Amino acid sequence: MDEEFMGPQSGPMETFETLVRAEFAPKNTYLNTASTGLLPARAVAAMRTAVESVAAGQPADMFADVEAARASFARLVGVPGRRVAAGASVAVYSGLIAASLPQGAEVLTAEADFSSVVTPFHVRGDLKVRAVPLERIAESVRPGTALVAVSAAQSADGRVADLDGIREAARAHGARTYIDASQAAGWLPLEADAYDYVSSVAFKWLVCPRGVAFLVVPEDFGGLTPVFAGWVAGEAPWDSCYGPVEELAHSARRFDESPSLFSYAGARQSLALIEELGVANVHAHDLALADRFREGLRALGHEPLPAPGSPIVSVPELGHVQPDLSRAGVEMSDRAGNLRAAFHLYNTPTDVDRLLDALSG
Repeated sequence: MDEEFMGPQSGPMETFETLVRAEFAPKNTYLNTASTGLLPARAVAAMRTAVESVAAGQPADMFADVEAARASFARLVGVPGRRVAAGASVAVYSGLIAASLPQGAEVLTAEADFSSVVTPFHVRGDLKVRAVPLERIAESVRPGTALVAVSAAQSADGRVADLDGIREAARAHGARTYIDASQAAGWLPLEADAYDYVSSVAFKWLVCPRGVAFLVVPEDFGGLTPVFAGWVAGEAPWDSCYGPVEELAHSARRFDESPSLFSYAGARQSLALIEELGVANVHAHDLALADRFREGLRALGHEPLPAPGSPIVSVPELGHVQPDLSRAGVEMSDRAGNLRAAFHLYNTPTDVDRLLDALSG
């Protein structure tokens, strides 16, 4: 962990490890970021201050935190802040996109993708939803496909979608693209401008509190209607509290959900940390640990599921050992009988070796 970076505004050089150790001090070997990321100390402190301000009857301006978090996420995925909506749930944003499609439209999805991505298209009842293996998404786009909806990285096993191939195939056939980056944003360098819509929760690899999610939309809003618009969706929110909102926000804020303010107080700090570390540095760090684990698994006679270029590693038929590992202080997940490890910025080679030792016992 000897990567170096230049802090914002030409700050002093620090090591990746120094900054991470100042923010994270888990009491166990935590390898479960694909479920929930750990909160940095700065986010915990900000949320505590926000809660105490309300308890004291002097609420802090947490709407400023929402705007700072929106701007930070926008920088991380390479789009202007005006194209980012702030909310709490990917399922809500999937539903928003599903509601925009005409009756009978074809939606192409990956088999067994995460339910929040695909379910809203099924419950419409009048859309043609077609599922194919993840590796065949690009080749399966065809004339008449209206939307390709897929996770950038699969929750179950970490497989990374061929995003470039999907984008080019969709363009060739006039289809829109919807990418859920919940298992990618924070470690995978991602240019959201390459797709029509990009959503992401922030409580995993972006190490934010739960209750924070974002949606990137095109400059022209991509045909979306703000069907759940409330007062926060107004161009002047505090003038939009009563009766129908007379003027919707001129930006993607028209698709905002009323924010979970305490969560955004922490998210502002968490996202700033990811910006300081740099996604490229996190990417290199995470993949090095995952590759170390894959090599160690093979030495023990276990073959992980194929997921090249991913920090998520799933091992077939080992899910049953997850409770024993948890009791031993190693946190992982059992997903469909597979043991899933997820390596992130606060993990070290020692964590990998401790896990391998536990599996060899």
